[in-house]
Amino acid sequence: MIFRALVCVLALSLTAQKSAAELPDFTEIVDAAAPAVVKILVEYEAENSRYQEQLEELPESLRRFFDFRGKPPVPRDRAGMGSGFILTSDGYIVTNNHVVENARQVIVRLPDRQEFDAKVVGTDPRSDLAVLKIDTKRLPTLELASGDNIRVGQWVLAIGSPFSLDFSVTAGIVSALGRSLPTETGDNYVP
Repeated sequence: MIFRALVCVLALSLTAQKSAAELPDFTEIVDAAAPAVVKILVEYEAENSRYQEQLEELPESLRRFFDFRGKPPVPRDRAGMGSGFILTSDGYIVTNNHVVENARQVIVRLPDRQEFDAKVVGTDPRSDLAVLKIDTKRLPTLELASGDNIRVGQWVLAIGSPFSLDFSVTAGIVSALGRSLPTETGDNYVP
């Protein structure tokens, strides 16, 4: 009985080692891509237009908690951030539209901590993509791959700065192809 249990444990141990040996090592890909991944720092206009309207919608018993002695709070600019990657060596950068939408100021921070004011040169809210431009030359780039050879189950990597965490890497798999996403207007969009 003890021998059978030891054989079972040994078999499980060897299976785990074999599985671990077959997992991909992404370090070379990450090292190659990292110089072209940037952080996007954004400042948005202060927005306080709906405050009074929302206050009036509250029951009387709750208004005193949010009334600020009859004066609305002073609007303050908001800050945000996201990630992007350098598409061309002369400073075109791809990021998400939701990161730069309604931005008053956009700054791109390179991996070497240099910062550049960025201009939003194009947006596509439907696909949630935006293109920025910074004035500098000889930047490292990432190449856009063709989507023709992508298959469900292939490995994918995401590199960026989510939730203010500088330079994070995560891996996953392609879960579906040609899946439609509902848009704000109710139609379907296939990315």
